[in-house]
Order: sequence, then C-alpha cells, then structure tokens
Amino acid sequence: MLLCFSLDWQHILVGLFVSLIVAAMMGDMFTSYPKKWFQPRRYAWFIYYILVFALECMKSNIDVACRVLHPRLPINPGIVKVKTILKTETGLTFLANFITLTPGTFSVDIDQENGYLYIHWIDVKTQDIEEASRIIVSKFERILKEVFE
Repeated sequence: MLLCFSLDWQHILVGLFVSLIVAAMMGDMFTSYPKKWFQPRRYAWFIYYILVFALECMKSNIDVACRVLHPRLPINPGIVKVKTILKTETGLTFLANFITLTPGTFSVDIDQENGYLYIHWIDVKTQDIEEASRIIVSKFERILKEVFE
C-alpha cells in the first residue's frame, strides 16, 4: 500500500491553527499564567538550557566513565539535600528530571513546600546544603527560572 503524504501550506496552516487552539485550551495545565508562553524569550532561554544541559551531561558522562574504568577513583555515594529557588511545579519537575538524566545523580524526592530536592550523588563532595546546591543545581535553576517562572 502506497501512502501519499504532501506538505502543503493548507496542512501547515490548519496544523498551526489547531495547535494554537489546543494550547490555549490546555495551557493552564502546566502554569497558572498560560499567557506567558507567548513570550519568545522563554523559548530562547530553553534552547540555551538544552545547550547547558548537553555540556553538563557530557562532563558527567566522562566523570562516570573514568570512575568505572579507573577503580582507584573515589566513589562516595550518598543522598544530599539541596535548596532550590524554583517554586512552580513545572520548574521543579524539569529540574528533577534533568538532574536524573545527568549521569552520577538521581533525584529521589522533592519537598515543594520548603524548596528542597533530595538527590543521590555518586561522589558526595559535601553534605552542606548550600555548597551541594551550588555544585548540583545552581547552573540549571537560574535558567529554568527564566523559562518557567
């Protein structure tokens, strides 16, 4: 069976129109202010965030690979508590998910009321909340604040 697919301007126009209607109707599911999603700077910040995440992910991949290949490198696993400045559910969810996607870290729990994340870290460098927050989440949360809050 041969499927014929064409990319006409009518299809694109109808697709954009339907997408805008769905976004307008469902936009409040992810934020309390859905109109802020019409600000192009948020999308620019998100693209920047993806680039920062890719760089951090590559650095973490190399670190974990070195720890696997060189058994003398220290592995000091543990769960640390970090403070975040993000307040929205969507921002916290993105932060927790991207921390989990970074090799060597895993988000265990979120305390939204107090603004804490509990993260399993392959090599705990400090138990101090402020220092651990600076090392693990500060580079992500500043950008996510621009995107989601």
